[in-house]
Amino acid sequence: MRLLSLAIGVACLLVAIVDLFWTTLWDDKGAGPLSSRLMTSAWHRLRTVGGDRGSVLSLGGPLILALNLLTWVGLIWLGWTLVFAGGENALVHSRPTGPVTWIGRFYFVAQTMFTMGNGDFYPGSSAWQIAASLTTASGMLFVTLGVSYVISVLEGVIGRRSYANSVLGVGKRGETFVTTGWNGEDFDQFHHLLDSLSAELSDLGAQHKIHPILHYYRSEDLLDSSARAVVVFDEALTLLRFGIPEEHRPNSALIGSARSNAKSYLEAYTDTIEPADRAPPAPDLDRLREAGVPTVSDEEFADALDDLEERRRQLRAVIEASGRKWPSKKDD
Repeated sequence: MRLLSLAIGVACLLVAIVDLFWTTLWDDKGAGPLSSRLMTSAWHRLRTVGGDRGSVLSLGGPLILALNLLTWVGLIWLGWTLVFAGGENALVHSRPTGPVTWIGRFYFVAQTMFTMGNGDFYPGSSAWQIAASLTTASGMLFVTLGVSYVISVLEGVIGRRSYANSVLGVGKRGETFVTTGWNGEDFDQFHHLLDSLSAELSDLGAQHKIHPILHYYRSEDLLDSSARAVVVFDEALTLLRFGIPEEHRPNSALIGSARSNAKSYLEAYTDTIEPADRAPPAPDLDRLREAGVPTVSDEEFADALDDLEERRRQLRAVIEASGRKWPSKKDD
């Protein structure tokens, strides 16, 4: 029984520490296996309970972050408790008051992890003294990495909202975004804005790859929705690249770079959501024509959209997963 307790304890520690390192330090793989499943499951349950109600979904990110931290510390705490239960004399009373109970082991591990105090118990041998030192080290490791992780995630949340405000302040639909940049003759005044938003989107995509928990942060305010902003920006880029005659388009290199950054952002979601069953409604070229913007024919634009169906299905999946609706004419 003691060997089983020791084995289970070591397994809990390995799972917690590997997942903690994976999630907080491995910038190429995103969340660890345990954290990834925990986040997805918690978000689905929240969507089941709250539907698309903004007041409920806005709790998703903070709750999932807290749940992640509690899971790590809980597994480490439980793991060391089971480890100390795996030795006959692993812990002894500082006063002879009988055998150490499970409550006593939990108490000793908590005290050792977070305060370095000895309290009413102490390790029964030199080997268990080393185990107690490792318990303290694991507690310090959790606190250090946990705090760094929280700060990094919150910085990502701020970046998401900043990007959303930048895009949606120009236009709440792709068509509106494009017409805002048309000065009656060309899109020259758009170059700096496209370059700036493209750079911000590149940073946003990198943050989402490193910290997938950002997928689950959702603000009640539409202007803070990064998913909505990415949809609007990408649809605007589609219009600029395929809906505008070549002689009137903005700098092609800028459009290409921005579209590449948008694709990288979408790739950050590929492990968590599948593309939607169908593509969203096509952008309205008539909206551009009403504003005096030259466009290609409807047939040429439709052919281009056929080649972009997979990308636009992924865009639709991203915005639906965030609990938002696809931009429509009533948003203007």
